[in-house]
Amino acid sequence: MDYQGTLTIDAIVQDQQIQVSITDTGIGISPEIQYKIFEPFFTTKSLGEGSGLGLDIAKKIIEKHSGKITVESQPGRTMFHVFLPMQSIQEMEDV
Repeated sequence: MDYQGTLTIDAIVQDQQIQVSITDTGIGISPEIQYKIFEPFFTTKSLGEGSGLGLDIAKKIIEKHSGKITVESQPGRTMFHVFLPMQSIQEMEDV
């Protein structure tokens, strides 16, 4: 967002899942590259400014917890949705 704009985080419980949505008012992610953003080492930043591993690592952590991450983007608005299954304390103790 280049140190400006608005970042909004929402969380809801739906269908035995928690959905966390992160929305920003940055420039957006063009449709031509949206399918690549979760690939390791993919970055749109200049050399030395990023490794291209952030979204790849985030996706792997979310999937390790049986969840998923999706993205919707258009100019001026990008939303990432993280879906994680709800577990009771008992279910967590059984693991």
